Amino acid sequence: MTVALVSHPACLDHDTGPGHPERADRLRSVLVALDERRFPDLLRAEAPRATTEQLEAAHDPAHVRAMLALEIAPDDLLALDPDTIASAGTREAALRAAGGAVLGVDLVMEGRADAVFVAVRPPGHHAERDRLLGFCLLNNVAVAAYHARRRWGLTRIAVADFDVHHGNGTQNIFWHDPNLFCASSHQSPLFPGTGERHERGAANNIANAPLPAGSDGTAFRKAWADDLLPALDAFAPELLIVSAGFDAHRADPLAGLRLDTADFAWITGELVALARRHGQGRVVSLLEGGYDLAALGEAAAAHVGALQAACSS
Repeated sequence: MTVALVSHPACLDHDTGPGHPERADRLRSVLVALDERRFPDLLRAEAPRATTEQLEAAHDPAHVRAMLALEIAPDDLLALDPDTIASAGTREAALRAAGGAVLGVDLVMEGRADAVFVAVRPPGHHAERDRLLGFCLLNNVAVAAYHARRRWGLTRIAVADFDVHHGNGTQNIFWHDPNLFCASSHQSPLFPGTGERHERGAANNIANAPLPAGSDGTAFRKAWADDLLPALDAFAPELLIVSAGFDAHRADPLAGLRLDTADFAWITGELVALARRHGQGRVVSLLEGGYDLAALGEAAAAHVGALQAACSS
């Protein structure tokens, strides 16, 4: 059984400037943790660029045009919002990040991989249909979901999001679509200020499990076991896409949940088991947050290791 790793060197060229938490060293730490000595059996592939058509399936065309029009001189930085910085390499990185999500879908649908981890940046789950937000320019998981529908004809596609911040962008894009489902655990209150339990989607297709600061792995596992996994089971997705943020780790500097590395391995195993029940085990996981470099590398390695273990069991 095969697990694939999709990435691209261009994702390292998205420069956010000195001191910014969403920096290239994040991706470097993940790739070092997943190097060929430790993970010799990974199928490795480079992310292509997403096409305009693929992006416009998830985003308003005006937003896509604005992202494609980014032209920034070398050594210059541009603040697109108070948190989101762009450089000369940002447009290419964003296109490769979204394209990596598309390739991940194709790999599992073609049977070349059972599960895929897409290690790219910038992250995506805060980007809404018509605006960027919170380090995110394009919503990579939403691009993946719409590609799975348009190319492969899938009718039930779900996103499981365990990033410490609520994926407001994915919720925004999925809100009115009964064939798309999003389940999210996240710290609350915390940026971006969304993700309350009463936010259910127009078709009851959103499930949120907000956790107070200080919640540990026991609370996290309970939220998934009692609420989110049953909701996903009831939806019965043909494809499961994961917003894999590792910033709920106890070492992360941007939030206050208290997860350990073992908690990320646990949720990974549970998600693969759910995908096996409904979608032939197909899982496409995309890197979102995680800002302590050591914890990020360790947790990403545990996530991929759990994908391999679950896919081979």
